[in-house]
Amino acid sequence: MAKGKTRYVCQACGAVAPRWAGQCADCKEWNTLVEEAAPVFTPFAAKQSLQGGGRRIALESLADDVALPPRLSTGIAELDRALGGGLVPGSVTLIGGDPGIGKSTLLLQAAGKMARTGASVAYVSGEEAADQVRLRARRLGLAKADVALAAETNVRDILTTLTGLPKPPGLLVIDSIQTMHSDTLEGAPGTVSQVRASAQELIRYAKLSGAALILVGHVTKDGQLAGPRVLEHMVDTVLYFEGERSHQYRILRAVKNRFGGTDEIGVFAMGADGLEEVANPSSLFLTSRAEGASVTGAVVFPALEGTRPVLCEIQALVVRVPSGATPRRAVVGWDSGRLAMLLAVLEARCGLAFGGHEVYLNVAGGLRIADPAADLAVACALVSALTDRPLPADAVAFGEVALSGELRAAGLASLRLKEAAKLGFGRAFVPDGTTGGGPMLVSGFRTMNGLVDHLGRPE
Repeated sequence: MAKGKTRYVCQACGAVAPRWAGQCADCKEWNTLVEEAAPVFTPFAAKQSLQGGGRRIALESLADDVALPPRLSTGIAELDRALGGGLVPGSVTLIGGDPGIGKSTLLLQAAGKMARTGASVAYVSGEEAADQVRLRARRLGLAKADVALAAETNVRDILTTLTGLPKPPGLLVIDSIQTMHSDTLEGAPGTVSQVRASAQELIRYAKLSGAALILVGHVTKDGQLAGPRVLEHMVDTVLYFEGERSHQYRILRAVKNRFGGTDEIGVFAMGADGLEEVANPSSLFLTSRAEGASVTGAVVFPALEGTRPVLCEIQALVVRVPSGATPRRAVVGWDSGRLAMLLAVLEARCGLAFGGHEVYLNVAGGLRIADPAADLAVACALVSALTDRPLPADAVAFGEVALSGELRAAGLASLRLKEAAKLGFGRAFVPDGTTGGGPMLVSGFRTMNGLVDHLGRPE
């Protein structure tokens, strides 16, 4: 038997080096190389061809008329929406988020509700004892749910237990993948090799048994899922649980989904009894005002998150700075590069001078917007803040602003206007040619210059 060689694996990017170095040559991170034992191989095995000696596998035609497995409802409509309609049997979902954001609470609620409908559910925790999970379930009102609990981190013991059951569970929750370890490899739990090997074995079990597997993943200080990037490629769905622990609401967003779209979100509110679904998320992102009151620099924007319109308030503040001082640009909830582009368009095409002013932009409620149709709403907020003239309290604005100053239509305009009208808004500032306003007063503009003239230029 040939002697196994020693290798060094970077814990940040997974690169392999033959010897230790202070800095990884691939990702340039410092002190991330950890010694691991390479697989043992022989010269005879290395010369063998893989074209023979294996078992024959059955090939199936894509055109075969095969009944597809039905999706499993988690009992939480917002979670099903983010998943694309529910869990697919045999699928693997990875959910990440900041510590304390509510990942374990959400999954325990889903496990309890599925168990109450008669589905077999197994919940394996590597961070809590079974009694601690039971105590949390009692607080959430799920004490009577028939969920099989276990506190274990050894993947071999977990898979041995699961394969010994009369039938595989319909849902298997692993909390978390960074605490799991395989005894076939050296290294502490959470290292690149351990995370990759443990996930591979659990994913293989899910694919062969048909159990829907959900893995909880830790995140780094930058908000990215910890461990090797290959982990996100191995799973079918990647969900991020967003929000601030100081805020009441939580947003579940899909960034990868092999069985559905990645533009749907689920909105939750953290309450005394756990996470509660929010049927009307627009109520979370609209600030309360007195009836008919107008606020300078505040504009309501009907955003689209997948097929769901969400009304949010965009707030702008423009402050003059002393001569010679460098003005500051601060953005929360929107792209700072797009704000710089919009300020350049307003200055070059509309003659508005922001060079001597500090500009602060905020999306109320902490919502993050990537919709390009927010350009017009941001521009209206900036013009309102600069001129100190409020927009009508019952007005919304949306549309894309080109570098030439032209306004371009936004997608699904009728759906945005319908949602705004439902919440009591009576007028809209939109690009010219936009239809579908119904009872709303729709004001269309061809260029940004025309809208600035309508709102009023600074004196």
